[in-house]
Amino acid sequence: MPDHLYADIIIPLALDMSYTYLIGDTLKASVKRGSRVIVEFGKGRLYTGVVEKTHNEKPSHRVIKQIIDTTEFLPLINETQLDLWLWISHYYMCTMGEVLDAALPSGLKAIKDQDGYYSTRKDDFISLSRQYTEQELNNIFESIIRSPARTRLLLKYLELAGYPEKGSAPKPVGRSSLISEASVNPGVLTALVKANVLRQVKVESARLPDRELDRISPYELSPAQDTVRKELGKQLDEKGIALLQGVTSSGKTEIYIHLIEEQISSGRQVLYLLPEIALTAQIINRLRRHFGNWVGVYHSKFNDSERVEVWRRVAGEFREREYKIILGVRSSIFLPFGNLGLIIVDEEHDNSYKQVDPAPRYNARDASTMLARLHNAKVLFGSATPSIETRYNAETGKYGFVELAERFGKVHMPGIILADTSEAYRRKIMVSHFTHQLLNAIDEALNNNEQVVLLRNRRGFAPFIQCRECGWIPQCNSCSVSMTYHKNINRLVCHYCGSSSEILAKCPNCSSTDLVMKGFGTEKLEDELKALYPEAKIIRMDMDTTRRKGTFDRIISDLEKGKTDILIGTQMISKGLDFEGLTVVGIVNVDNMLHFPDFRSHEKCFQLIEQVSGRAGRRSKRGKVIIQTDDPNHPVMNQVMSHDYMRMYLSQRDERMEFGYPPFSRLIRIFVKHKDRKVLKETSQALAGLLKKSLGKRVLGPEFPLISRIQSYYIMTILLKIEKDKPVVRAKALIDMALKKTRDQYKSQSLRIYADVDPL
Repeated sequence: MPDHLYADIIIPLALDMSYTYLIGDTLKASVKRGSRVIVEFGKGRLYTGVVEKTHNEKPSHRVIKQIIDTTEFLPLINETQLDLWLWISHYYMCTMGEVLDAALPSGLKAIKDQDGYYSTRKDDFISLSRQYTEQELNNIFESIIRSPARTRLLLKYLELAGYPEKGSAPKPVGRSSLISEASVNPGVLTALVKANVLRQVKVESARLPDRELDRISPYELSPAQDTVRKELGKQLDEKGIALLQGVTSSGKTEIYIHLIEEQISSGRQVLYLLPEIALTAQIINRLRRHFGNWVGVYHSKFNDSERVEVWRRVAGEFREREYKIILGVRSSIFLPFGNLGLIIVDEEHDNSYKQVDPAPRYNARDASTMLARLHNAKVLFGSATPSIETRYNAETGKYGFVELAERFGKVHMPGIILADTSEAYRRKIMVSHFTHQLLNAIDEALNNNEQVVLLRNRRGFAPFIQCRECGWIPQCNSCSVSMTYHKNINRLVCHYCGSSSEILAKCPNCSSTDLVMKGFGTEKLEDELKALYPEAKIIRMDMDTTRRKGTFDRIISDLEKGKTDILIGTQMISKGLDFEGLTVVGIVNVDNMLHFPDFRSHEKCFQLIEQVSGRAGRRSKRGKVIIQTDDPNHPVMNQVMSHDYMRMYLSQRDERMEFGYPPFSRLIRIFVKHKDRKVLKETSQALAGLLKKSLGKRVLGPEFPLISRIQSYYIMTILLKIEKDKPVVRAKALIDMALKKTRDQYKSQSLRIYADVDPL
């Protein structure tokens, strides 16, 4: 056997291979598959890589660099995680380095002394200077009897430390909490430390502290819910994956809680996926009510160190503080689960489960099925409006299927009112952007001390500014989109690259000062409603108002407590929120979604309307939904009026079957980007030609997308439709060959080519 061992290391860069390093004698015992190691890549650049495998096969290249060191502390990346990364890399046609970069929190990739490096947090704690007998403690109290403050402090320490407990020493107590609880000044503690009665120690503490919670058993299910729970258990046992289609407010979450209870009782972990951070605020409280500090949360609003701490607690490093249930968004699938029993994908239809940019462009809903397979776990999809693909899998028997068709407590579904905006504009009875039907509903709700939600799926004040004289519209210099006006900062902002500019006083094209704002976003709605209802408490919830940590929770809390009268927001307000006082939902402009040029537009429009409608009237009073539209006779509007998901599903299924769209095919979209438009067209056409030679009529394009330039790069796309019964692995291999050949032929720093598998 050779003397040296080698390790193939995944570097967190977009590299199409792992790199082999020598394992030094001092590291042989600690380096294994999944270890995080520090290596030099390139000249003098240090990275934290992950060991993909170890072996004794000496590489062919002459110079073999040695692993510099392992990281200072665990956790390791476990075998199952590496297997998932490998699957994501193959299925979504990206590199292992890109998957690693997305999977690990920054604190686990940074090297010591680099920004973002994770270090454990240690706080000042107080303990006894040694283990005392009962008589020795009595002697100490006698010696300090003339100091009531010292006596009080020592008594409080013993109380908080759990003294006396048989078979265990008093535990350390936080310094600041001890001083506060004993109601003394810090000098009193200093005196006892100097007297060698107490001592101050550094103890690793949690950045995400646990809370003292009174846990209660899950609520008793209604007969309909209990029937569904039992049937789901049977379907999950038989098929491993099941879809729960339950109308809004049917009590799906309570069924989830009972299924989670079963998993925890059997010693398994649970991953509960949600599409939006906004949804975690309410559901985390419901879960902690039943499962206490076993519940952890994982999303991008946590800082790097907090995310590492969640990672460590899932990995089981803190046995007394282990997370058994994780509530999180799509990136939660990368956590180091060791014994996963159930994955719940709530609102499974939601687009937010798909990562768009950068790579890996994975869909957490679909990747969760592979994660479950690796853990021998089960997957439960839940939605009131399942995606066409998921519903088709249920229809054809690939997934189990259970339906919950009634609202909890037999509450009626909300009534739908279609308000014809084209007719209202013609008759000149619109008040700003509001029909009289919507304003009347708002008036009634406010008079009854009820709450209102208004959906406008466009943030900002005005989508664009236009010169009335010549029609000039300010465009982003780097993207082929108009700039959106944001009143709160009084600037024009590009929603694609983030660049901004000042408002011009006159048109640069014709020098006219007659510049007008066109269209409206959430910010403008907020402005206008405050003028119409000056006494009402109006809050806006979109990406602009929720950038700061904690703002989601504050907005949701104010709604729950009845402090907010009207909530205006983008689609993030449409899912999963449950407020007793909310009776009116208004959808201010639905036509942009309805007529968007995409084969999924009707499905997405129905889902969004049905989801946001479901926020209204979830208790005793029937809710009311007002949809403002220019096209009240559109088929989707008829389906929405009767909450008829199946009619929408069947029409979309049949249409997609006719034209060969998912679920009857797999889509792969190739993006080609270049800063030179002419070179881009030439490269795209050459690539499309190569693909058509091997894949024929399955290749469509190249063509410019709706937004054909972003961040100074021009874009063309090529769409591939692979029949569902054809081997997609073979197709991907042919695509990879074509991409590589094109990159080699058109070498340019500006050229970017990548694939998006299962694009939305």
